[in-house]
Amino acid sequence: MTVTTPDKTARAPRARGSRSPLASVGLHATLLVASVVAVFPVLWILLTSLKPAKYAITTDFVKEPNLGNYRYLLEDSHFLAWFGNSVLVAGVTTVLGVFIAATTGYAVSRFKFPGMKPLMWTLLITQMFPMAILIVPLYNLMGDLGLLNQPLGLIITYLTIAVPFCAWMMKGFFDTIPVEIDESGRVDGLNPFGTFWRLILPLAKPGLAVTGFYAFITAWGEVAYASAFMVGEENLTLAGGLQTFVTQYTSNWGAMSAASVLIAIPAAIFFLFAQRHLVAGMTAGATKG
Repeated sequence: MTVTTPDKTARAPRARGSRSPLASVGLHATLLVASVVAVFPVLWILLTSLKPAKYAITTDFVKEPNLGNYRYLLEDSHFLAWFGNSVLVAGVTTVLGVFIAATTGYAVSRFKFPGMKPLMWTLLITQMFPMAILIVPLYNLMGDLGLLNQPLGLIITYLTIAVPFCAWMMKGFFDTIPVEIDESGRVDGLNPFGTFWRLILPLAKPGLAVTGFYAFITAWGEVAYASAFMVGEENLTLAGGLQTFVTQYTSNWGAMSAASVLIAIPAAIFFLFAQRHLVAGMTAGATKG
C-alpha cells in the first residue's frame, strides 16, 4: 500500500478578507495617486511663495528661492492689519457662535415651549437661501444700524450663517446624552443652566469642537460679505485684503501665495486643536460606564 504525502508546494487557501498581491498593488497605487493630487496644490503654493516675482508663474518647482514675498507682506502691505481684523472677527464669531448654538440646541433638546418647532424650522429654512441673494438686504440693514465697515457688522453677519446650522447639530448631539444626567443635576440642587454648564457641556466636547471649527472657518475664509461690508485697506479682513494683490492690469502672485500660506496656518492649528478634543471626547464617552 502506498502512502501519499501532502504536496508541500500547494498553496493554502487565502483567508477570507485577505487581498491578492495584485489588489494590494492597485490599492496602494490608488492611494499614492490620491495623496499626490491632494498635496500637490498646497506644495505648489508653498513653492510659489518662495519664488521671486518674475518667476511666480513659471513651471519651475524651485527658482532662486527666497523670503522676499513674505518680507513684502509683513513690511510693505497691510497684511498684519488684515490678519488682526480676521482674528478678531473669527475669534468673537467662534465664541459667540458656540455659546448661542449650544444653549439653543440644549433648550430645544430638553424643554418644550411655545414656538419651539417654528424656531427650529426657521433655523433650517435660513440655510436654504444662497449667500449672494442676502448681500443686498444685509448691506441695507447694516447701513441703517451704522455697522458698515465695522467688525461688529461682520460678526453679526457670520453668526447668522453659523448659528442655525450649529444649533441643529448641537440639538442632535444633546439628544444622545441621557436625560437622567439632567435629573441627577436637579436632585443635587442645580438650576437648568447649572446643569447645562457643569454636567452636560463636559460631555458635549465632540459637538462643541465641530461647532467651533465650523464657526471659525465660516468667519475666517468668507469673501463675499467681507468684500461688500468693509472698505479701506486698514479695515479689510484677510479675504478682502488678498483681492488688493490682483488689479485689472497686474497680479502679484508671489504675495498672494505667501499670504495663502500664512492664512492657512491658523486654520490648520484650529483644526488640529478641534480634532484632538473630538477624538478625546469620543474616547472618554465610550469608556464611561
